[in-house]
Amino acid sequence: MKKSNTPPEEQQSLYAEHKTIHPRIVLGYFTRLKALSGVILLSIYYITPWLQWDGNQAILFDMPARKFHILGLTFWPQDFIYLSFLLIIAAVTLFLFTALAGRLWCGFACPQTIWTDAFLWMERLVEGDRAKQIKLDNTPLSFRKIRIKATKHTLWLVFALFTGFTFVGFFTPIRELSQGILTFNLGEWETFWLFFYSFATYGNAGWLREQVCIYMCPYARFQSAMFDKDTMIIAYDEKRGEARGTRKRDNKDYKNKGLGDCIDCTMCVQVCPTGIDIRNGLQYQCISCSACVDVCDEIMDKMDYPKGLIRYTTENSLNGIPTHIVRPRLFVYGGILLAIFIGMGYAISTRSLVQLDVIRDRSRLFIETDAGLIENVYRLRIMNKDKHPHVYDIAATGIEGLKFAKEHKIEVESGDVITLPVRLAANPDKLVKRSTKVNFKLTAQDNPALTITEEGRFLGPLRR
Repeated sequence: MKKSNTPPEEQQSLYAEHKTIHPRIVLGYFTRLKALSGVILLSIYYITPWLQWDGNQAILFDMPARKFHILGLTFWPQDFIYLSFLLIIAAVTLFLFTALAGRLWCGFACPQTIWTDAFLWMERLVEGDRAKQIKLDNTPLSFRKIRIKATKHTLWLVFALFTGFTFVGFFTPIRELSQGILTFNLGEWETFWLFFYSFATYGNAGWLREQVCIYMCPYARFQSAMFDKDTMIIAYDEKRGEARGTRKRDNKDYKNKGLGDCIDCTMCVQVCPTGIDIRNGLQYQCISCSACVDVCDEIMDKMDYPKGLIRYTTENSLNGIPTHIVRPRLFVYGGILLAIFIGMGYAISTRSLVQLDVIRDRSRLFIETDAGLIENVYRLRIMNKDKHPHVYDIAATGIEGLKFAKEHKIEVESGDVITLPVRLAANPDKLVKRSTKVNFKLTAQDNPALTITEEGRFLGPLRR
């Protein structure tokens, strides 16, 4: 039998071996802006738990006490609706900025990007620039290599532990947390979350880095649904750059040889934190960090070519079509965002610091007393959402002569919820319907402005 000379098909593995990316450092307008953004956001994160406001930590999510202190305001689990407002605001804001400027969030404000940049800075501080890092990785194991790597990972771990400590400080008063660490008296949950968040920071920013953006972040997968041809993106001008080719700096007739402005230096690839080649078009791995824009402009300057071979632009602009930055979808997102802000602001400014729930006793519709009165039994659930304890007066209206069977002194501590059984009595001659609406009014004795009114139903016998 004659053997075929056709080589067998090679089986392609679905697993791609990870290659460590060492981004080259570049200093330009956008990278400086990104560094400034990182410093500001990290400063806000690490400083905020130490700030005090009206005797409390400025921002503290006190889970055991079920209190959430935010800039002088105290929220309770019953105020969960405001968290929904915040989540909707965050989502719509993301839609707005994505439609306007692509993955601006990913490149300049995402925690994964900010912390990864911080870890990269420490790596460069210890190991040197990109060339030195690659050389160190390729050298055989030695005492010097172990010393340098150990120093880097020690810095990473200390920074990660401080990050985890700060994170827990948003949920446990950070001054108490500091004392607990110094006296080795941390609670079980504080210890767990401190090490868990520290490990997550160390793993995500130190080891996984770009893999979080490429494989784990869902935003990269659905961003295209928010893009259109007028969305600002970072793109390579193929018409101007192709065909690529190396040349001398003083070569002025390169265009006569069929070359474009791209000298194929691959610097845009070397500075990319996710390791992609922007010249291959828009890719979901691109986080719009703008490093390729700055480094390409730097090369264009050296070659005495116009800047902007890689730039912020739109798909329409690249194709020579007029761009419309301001378009209907931006007004829609902006209108929704403004409406939610106004609604949330109004809801917070008018929220009551006392909550009252009126629950009728369903075991009996009504009771006829020996005095000939009709009684209804209720359970009043009262919550004091103020920072101070209060004594409340309770009154009921809606039926002439309506009164409580006995006087009640209602004392509620800050944050407490009490259930108070009450009996409401009415003269049957004043009942014109089987079911009558009554209003329960709760008022703080020391602050008449602290009041709330809730509706209930008073049932009586059917009159013929």
